[in-house]
Amino acid sequence: MAKNQFADKTAKAASKKKICPVCNSEITPIKLINAYKDDRSGGVKFGERFHKVCKCNEKEVFA
Repeated sequence: MAKNQFADKTAKAASKKKICPVCNSEITPIKLINAYKDDRSGGVKFGERFHKVCKCNEKEVFA
C-alpha cells in the first residue's frame, strides 16, 4: 500500500468537522513540528505530530 501524503491526512482530518464541547468552536487539526537535539549523534532532529486546536486550547498549543 502507498503511504498517505500530508495533504491526504489533513484533508481526511478536516472533513470530519467536530465542535468543542467546552467553547463551542470548531476543532481544527494542525501539524506541529518541533526541533530537538539528539543525545546520541548530537545533531538536530525534528518531531512531527498532529494536534487538534480550538479556541480554549489555542494559547497552550501555540505558546
